[in-house]
Amino acid sequence: MKHESTNAVATVIFSLAILHTFFVGSFNKMAERARPKSTTRNFLHILGEVEVVFGAWASLLCLFLYFSEGSSATLAYLNSLSFTEPFFVFAIMIVASTRPVVESAQDLLFFFPKVLPVRRELSTYLCCLILGPLLGSFITEPAAMTVTALILRERYFELKVSQRFKYFTLAVLFVNVSIGGVLTPFAAPPVLMVAGKWNWRLHEMLTLFGWKAVVAVTLNAALAAFLLRRELLGSKAKIKLDNVKNSSPILLKIIHLTFLFFIVINVHHLVVFVSALLFFLGLVRATKHHQEELKIRESLLVAFFLGGLVVLGGLQDWWLRPLISSLQSFPLFIGATFLTAITDNAALTYLGSQVEGIPDSFKYALVAGAISGGGLT
Repeated sequence: MKHESTNAVATVIFSLAILHTFFVGSFNKMAERARPKSTTRNFLHILGEVEVVFGAWASLLCLFLYFSEGSSATLAYLNSLSFTEPFFVFAIMIVASTRPVVESAQDLLFFFPKVLPVRRELSTYLCCLILGPLLGSFITEPAAMTVTALILRERYFELKVSQRFKYFTLAVLFVNVSIGGVLTPFAAPPVLMVAGKWNWRLHEMLTLFGWKAVVAVTLNAALAAFLLRRELLGSKAKIKLDNVKNSSPILLKIIHLTFLFFIVINVHHLVVFVSALLFFLGLVRATKHHQEELKIRESLLVAFFLGGLVVLGGLQDWWLRPLISSLQSFPLFIGATFLTAITDNAALTYLGSQVEGIPDSFKYALVAGAISGGGLT
C-alpha cells in the first residue's frame, strides 16, 4: 500500500475517526430523541460507543482498499498486521473481571491496612489509592479501577463525606490508575501496544517506568490523605472498616489466578492464550454458582477498538515519520501528555510504534506522556 492517494485517503479516514470520538455524546443524545426500540435509535447508540469508533472506520477503510486496490492487496495488508494485542486484551479483561479474581484483589487491599502502623481509617484509604492503581499492572486497569472504586464507595462515599473529599479522591484515583499500570508490559493498553514492537519486557518496564510510577502514586495518595486527614480520621464521618464477604472458594481463586498468569506469560502466543481462554470459559460455566456475568461485551468492545486502531494505524507512517523526526524528546512528551487528554493513549503510542528507527529517548517520551495525561479529562 504505497500509493500516495491510498495513504491520503487512509489518513482522512483516520482523522474522521478521531473527530468521531469528540461527538459520541452527541450521537447518544440523538439516540435518546429517536423512537424507542427503533433501528435508528439502536444504530445511534452504537455510534455513541467510543470503543466502536476506530473499528467502524477501519471497516470503511477496508472497503475502500477492496474497491481501489483489489481483494488480494487488501488481504495482503491485513495479513501483514498483528492482532495479537487486541485478542490478548479481550482474553485478559474477561479473566481479570471475574468475581474470584476481583475478590482476590479485594483481599489484598484489606490485608495491608491491618499491618500498617497507622490508624485503619487512614491506612485503608492509602491502600486504595496506592495498591489499587498498582494492581492495574497485573489485573488490567479497568479491573483495578472497579475494585478500588467499589471499596471507596462502600467505605467512604456512601457516608457523610464532603464533595471536596469525593472529587479530590476521584481525581487522585483517575491519575494513579493511569500511571499505575506500567509496572508490567501486558496490562496497560498504551504499553501493551508497543511492548512487543520495542522489545520491552518486565525488566525494562520496572527500570524505565515502574519505580517512578510507584513513587508518583505514593506521593499523590499521601498528599490526598494529608489534605483530607480530618475527614479520614472521623471528624465528619465514621469510616466503615468491616471486611467484605467473599463467596468464592480459595481453590477457585487460585485456579483463576493461575489462568490469568498463564495467559499473561503467553501474551505473544495467540493460539496458546486463546486456547486457555476457551478452557477458562468452560471452567466458569461449571462453577457458575460462584461467578457473576462475564464482561464479554465490554472486553469485546475494547478489543474491537484496538483492532480498528491497528488497521487504521498501519497506513499512517508516511506523515508520522517526518513529524516525530522533527521533534525533540521533551516537546514530544508535552505533546503526548496533552493529546492523550483528548484522544486515546493507546492510539498515540501505537501510532508512534509504526515509525521505524526512532531513538529510545523518543519511545520513552511518547509512552511517558501518554500515561501522564490520562487523568486530564
